[in-house]
Amino acid sequence: MLDIRVVRENPEYVKERVRLRGGDHWMLVDKVLECDVKRRNAETEKQALSSERNSSSKLIGQMMKEGRREEAEELKKRMSEVGERIKALDEVASAAAEEQETLLLNIPNMPHDGAPVGADETANPELRVWGTKPEIAEPKDHVQIATALGLLNFEDAARISGSGFIVYRGLGARLERALINFLLDTQTRENGYQEVGVPFIVKRECMYGTGQLPKFEEDMYGIEGNSMFLVPTAEVPVTNLCRDQILKEADLPVKMTAYTPCFRREAGSAGRENKGMIRVHQFDKVELVEICRPEDGFAELEALTGHAECILQKLGLHYRVIELCTGDVGFSSAKTYDIEVWAPGQGKYLEVSSCSCFTDYQARRMKLRYKDANGKMRVPYTLNGSGTALPRLYVALLEQCQQPDGSVRIPEALVPYFGAEVITAGS
Repeated sequence: MLDIRVVRENPEYVKERVRLRGGDHWMLVDKVLECDVKRRNAETEKQALSSERNSSSKLIGQMMKEGRREEAEELKKRMSEVGERIKALDEVASAAAEEQETLLLNIPNMPHDGAPVGADETANPELRVWGTKPEIAEPKDHVQIATALGLLNFEDAARISGSGFIVYRGLGARLERALINFLLDTQTRENGYQEVGVPFIVKRECMYGTGQLPKFEEDMYGIEGNSMFLVPTAEVPVTNLCRDQILKEADLPVKMTAYTPCFRREAGSAGRENKGMIRVHQFDKVELVEICRPEDGFAELEALTGHAECILQKLGLHYRVIELCTGDVGFSSAKTYDIEVWAPGQGKYLEVSSCSCFTDYQARRMKLRYKDANGKMRVPYTLNGSGTALPRLYVALLEQCQQPDGSVRIPEALVPYFGAEVITAGS
């Protein structure tokens, strides 16, 4: 959540930045300040009354010793009233603090000052392109390719789970497993991330910690009365490994990577753009998470984005990188780069990774801090990025590596993991 001190000291700046996202979240800033004033006034009066009560307690004892019983009784009566007032002020302060926190949880992060200004994805600038589009005459889409090669079966998945799910078969399942191992090995062996294995179910407070709640609750798969959730991304359990912790500056940056399945209700509307495995309810993903000093945050974002890009470069897949404008950046993010891989069968780019710096927004929600070299308590920055999401990587690999005879060439870097150089019908 936003730092209340920043909101208090620069409310117009905060409103200006949040307003650039679109919507009316910026209007909550004034309500936050109203709660803040109410809370602080109540606490100030309470503190003064508590001090008066402490002093009077000593005075009552002195009066009793001196035989001034009537005066002591009057003062006791007054202190009884003060006690009731303190109790009422406690309730006012607690209610104001609770309302203030709820409001702050519903205000998105402020976009980075350098973020491109725009209302939606049409304002996202393209930053760079890697490789060239493969020249494929009449390219088939991944559904045609996978069906012909017996890699995927959507009918089986629909029969057992409904639409928006996938069954991998034979070499299709091996290819998915090979990609997961390749992604994890690259990030751990070459890019310095520690692999972690995490639960696929998290507590409700973890979803609040990384910003999925309260805004996106309807998109999530909740269980136990929504007190727990299937993970929508490994970002949630991995980042929350450090919740309620005080880290040492010497231990920063913390860099972790994890594979998890991801579960999301939002499968979108029917149509070509959601055909096959492009948008599904359950998918595999390897996530990159980093916790670092604030002064390193945006430089680390550049590095993390490069770590996601290297996957596509190793596989020889053509892609581009765009920066999200203020109206398209995610709820908790201050700055985001999307990596989009080319899918010839779709005739368009598909987002395969989203790399973000959240500044101190998530850390405040998780009560995560670190102690700097001078012993001062500070709030770190958090970052994450898909390294990468498997379905669209799978799509791009099948469609960019399809051959005229209907086979699929396996990229050289993946061959040791997959165990063959090509997938052919009947293989």
